Amino acid sequence: MQQTLIIDLAQHLGEEITLKGWVRTIRHSGKLLFIVLRDGTGEVQCVAFQPDLGEAAFDTAKRLTMESSLIVTGTAKPHQKQTGQFEVAVKSIQPVQIAEEYPIGKKEHGPDFLLSNRHLWIRSSKQWAVLRIRHAVYYAICDYLNQNHFIRFDSPILTPNACEGTTTLFELDYFDEGKAYLSQSGQLYLETGIMSLGRVYDFGPVFRAERSKTRKHLTEFWMMDAEAAFVEHAQNMQIQEELIRFVIRRVLETCDAELTLLERDKEALRAADAPFKIMTHRDTIDYLRSKGSEITHGSDLGAADEVLLTQDSPVPIFIEKWPKEIKAFYMKRDPNDPDLVLGSDLIAPEGFGEIIGGSQREDDYELLLSRMKAENMPLDDYQWFLDLRKYGSVPHSGFGVGLERLVTWMSGIHHIRETIPFPRMIYRIYP
Repeated sequence: MQQTLIIDLAQHLGEEITLKGWVRTIRHSGKLLFIVLRDGTGEVQCVAFQPDLGEAAFDTAKRLTMESSLIVTGTAKPHQKQTGQFEVAVKSIQPVQIAEEYPIGKKEHGPDFLLSNRHLWIRSSKQWAVLRIRHAVYYAICDYLNQNHFIRFDSPILTPNACEGTTTLFELDYFDEGKAYLSQSGQLYLETGIMSLGRVYDFGPVFRAERSKTRKHLTEFWMMDAEAAFVEHAQNMQIQEELIRFVIRRVLETCDAELTLLERDKEALRAADAPFKIMTHRDTIDYLRSKGSEITHGSDLGAADEVLLTQDSPVPIFIEKWPKEIKAFYMKRDPNDPDLVLGSDLIAPEGFGEIIGGSQREDDYELLLSRMKAENMPLDDYQWFLDLRKYGSVPHSGFGVGLERLVTWMSGIHHIRETIPFPRMIYRIYP
């Protein structure tokens, strides 16, 4: 019989169906056997009665263990005790493989043990929920961009240079061509695409060799970078806000069961789907200092500052117009104050920190050249990037969204390592 997915059970009530999956839990009481079966789309309780199954088949089924794989045939019906839920009255059980004793049980396990057994841990219900939310966030970002005329434009992972210096990049020897680096951003290459396609984005893994051990850092993560021609600073922030609010609505719409399982505060997410706040960097520093922070003007924000900034705000906050000294060479200066750049960081509420960085890009050849010289950048390596300002340069802007950072906020998970199938951190590259 054709397989039915658990997520589709409501369409098959009263019908005989076949489910294929794995044992989440199993218990028996006299002549009754209760199996919680999962198949990747959801979970359902399967109830087997010995007289219906037959004594030999019932005894075989009782030998099933946690994570055993099996095929169940039975009748789908409403759950006797849980409104809106379903169960299956079992007619036959066919074991596919009876699993050995599963190493991850109900007892508490430390993070090192769980990370070393990540290949098994991702089967747990909470990890299942987080990874499904990740899937929803990824496609929501792509859907918004596709609906707003951004074209997928894949940038290289192996690069001969870096966006912002090579001190935090992974370096390797590239045949006879010298040094190459694993990309930390596709931004510079994306800027070439806007001269052809108008609006472009990429979405893929990027790498940063920062020796950071915070709960918000990975050495390998997924980034969506977008660039758009004829878009200036204010419109750039507008696009970012529309994108994030689109993602919030999509997650609430499609991941209700996952959010419930994770005990995520859905009302907090709904509250974030409202006009975002905008503060200048200077006003942000003044506000933080009024709240007791010792941060000084001209400084970047630390994690504690991001928490303090948003603790009374239900919506994300844009921090715009940063001091030029702490931002990248390619950011356009504020025409009203050349000591500032037309850049912004978007800080999520509830203490989840920065989720987007963006700016208007410098479109003047001579200004960009002078900045690169001032920073002693190897001009020959970046001549192709400078060329963009010689042949039809236009005002343009862009931004980058860290997928794992955004998933952390959407799911309410404390540590970013749980938002990617196999996290890579300073002291973790297995499995």
